[in-house]
Amino acid sequence: MTTHCPALFISAPASNQGKTTITAALARLHRRLGRKVRVFKTGPDFLDPMILNQASGQPVYQLDLWMGGVEHCRQLLAEAAQDADLILVEGVMGLYDGDPCSADLARAFGIPVLAIVDGSAMAQTFGAIAHGLANYQPDVPFAGVLANRVGGHRHAEMLAASVREPLHFYGAVARDAAIELPHRHLGLLQAEEIADLEQRLERTADALQQTSLATLPPAVEFTAAPATPLPRLLQNVRIAVARDAAFGFLYPANLDVLQAMGAELRFFSPLADNALPEADSLYLPGGYPELHLDQLAGNRAMQDAIHAHHAVGKPILAECGGMLTLLETLTDHAGKTVRLVGLLPGHAVMQQRLTALALQSMTLPEGTLRGHTYHHSKLDSALAPIAYGQCPNSGKTAESVFRIGRTTASYVHFYFASNPQAAAQLLLP
Repeated sequence: MTTHCPALFISAPASNQGKTTITAALARLHRRLGRKVRVFKTGPDFLDPMILNQASGQPVYQLDLWMGGVEHCRQLLAEAAQDADLILVEGVMGLYDGDPCSADLARAFGIPVLAIVDGSAMAQTFGAIAHGLANYQPDVPFAGVLANRVGGHRHAEMLAASVREPLHFYGAVARDAAIELPHRHLGLLQAEEIADLEQRLERTADALQQTSLATLPPAVEFTAAPATPLPRLLQNVRIAVARDAAFGFLYPANLDVLQAMGAELRFFSPLADNALPEADSLYLPGGYPELHLDQLAGNRAMQDAIHAHHAVGKPILAECGGMLTLLETLTDHAGKTVRLVGLLPGHAVMQQRLTALALQSMTLPEGTLRGHTYHHSKLDSALAPIAYGQCPNSGKTAESVFRIGRTTASYVHFYFASNPQAAAQLLLP
C-alpha cells in the first residue's frame, strides 16, 4: 500500500529543548482545525506518548529501528497514513544521538526534520546550530527550525536573522512557565497527573498558530507491503492486564500483538480492585509502584489473588515496576519500606540517580525478545537468573530475567513485536 500524507519529524540538538511540548501543541493545533493527527514517538518511551495521546486524541505508537525493525516501523507509518491528515514523529534526545538515532529514522522514511532549538541563552549562534543540524549529514531531509523559549519580539527577530537560506525559520515560541510540562525522576509526569494539561496544550497551540506551522507541511510518500497475519497462538486466552496510575507503561503495539494472536485482554487496577478478572494469564507492566506503596501494600486481597494465580501454575509476566511489586519489599525515595506481594525473593530500593538505561536483547527458552530498561532502583535477590540481557551498543548493562514456575520477571520492558511468538509463549497457559 502506498499513501501520501503531510508529515514532520520533530527533533532538536539535545534533550530538554521542548520537543514534547511543541509536538503535543502542534498536534492539538491541527486537531482543533479539524484534522486527524497521528503522532509517533521515537524509541522506547512511555511518558511522552501519554501527553501526545491526549493532545492528538489518537493512540501513539513507538518507532524504533532496533526494537521493532525497519519493516515494522514502515508498516505502522503506512497504516497511519491511510486516514491521517498529518503525521508527526517526535524524536529522542538530539537528532544525531544514539545508534540508531532520530536522523536514521527520518532518513529511512523521508520525513523532513523540524528542529526545536532552545534559544533562551543565545543570539546568532542559533543560526550556526541550525546550519550544523541541517548539514551534518546532508542526506537527512531537513525542513527548518523553530526557536523555543525566546525572550521577546526583538530576540525572535535576532534568531530569525541568523538562519541562513535555504533553511526555513518557522517562527518562535516565547518563554512561558505556563506551557512547560512538569517532570519527575523518569521524565515527564503522566498525563493524568497534570491537572492543567489541557490549558497548557491550548496555550502552546495558540502560540504555534502565529507561526508557519499552522500550515500543513508537504506530503510524504509512505509505502508498506500488506501485513502478514500473526498465528493465533493465544486464541481464546484471557489475559488480565494491569493498567492504572501505578502500572501505565504499556506499548500499544504489545496489546495489538496479543489481540492479533487471539487473546482477550481484561484490564484491571492493582490499586483499586480487590480481585483479578477471570483470566488464564497475568501481565504486570511497569510504572510507578513506588509512588503508591501504601495503597499497594494495603490491598492484601489483590496480593492474595496474585499468589493464587501463581499457585495453580498460570503464567505471569512482570516488567520493571510489575516485577518490583512481586518482591518481598520495596523502599521508596524517602526511605519508607513496605511489604508487597512476596512472590519473588528479594528487596528493591529506589535510588536518587538513574541506575540503568539501555536497549536489551534477551534470549529466553521461548525465544529472543528485544526491549529496553530504564529505572532508578536497585534489586537484591538470591534468585538465580535464567538469562541476562545484552546491549546492542556494547554497553555494560545486562539485566536479569527471573523465573519461578510460570512467573517471568525482569527490569526489561519487552517489545512484543520483536518476536510475537516468543511473547505468546510467555503468556500461553
